[in-house]
Amino acid sequence: IDNSGNNYSLNDELKNGPVIVVFYRGEWCSYCNRHMAEIETALPQIIALGATVVAITPELEKFVKKTVKKTKASFRIITDKDRSIMNEWNVSFRLDEHIYTRYRAFGINLDKANGNEERILPVPATYIINTDGTIEGAHFNTDYTERMPVQEMLNILSELR
Repeated sequence: IDNSGNNYSLNDELKNGPVIVVFYRGEWCSYCNRHMAEIETALPQIIALGATVVAITPELEKFVKKTVKKTKASFRIITDKDRSIMNEWNVSFRLDEHIYTRYRAFGINLDKANGNEERILPVPATYIINTDGTIEGAHFNTDYTERMPVQEMLNILSELR
């Protein structure tokens, strides 16, 4: 179910065109917010190329609303409460105690944002999936400051036309 309360099926969405799947850590992450805002800015171009965007996060719905407010994201966002999507895509990892403690010192409360104490986050990853299910572009980097540039997304989508 997405942030508008609608059911979401990647397979159904792929019938309409390519899909950009973005995993983000949460509204507390300035790098995530910047990337989401950049995607939103390019959304008219993405749509013109026949594609859609879906973002996936472990954060609870009330924090997704904060992400939308900060980034103006109008594309679909899915809360992966049980981390089943992140696990299926092999992007989930457990934050180590040292980083978790540092985040807490900065006022980032993952337990509250994610509604559990498991400290599971996704690697910030982006996948561009063609209508036949083929992954045409991917960015997976454990360095949370690195994201797939929006121009790269647009270039890949342009090549699919």
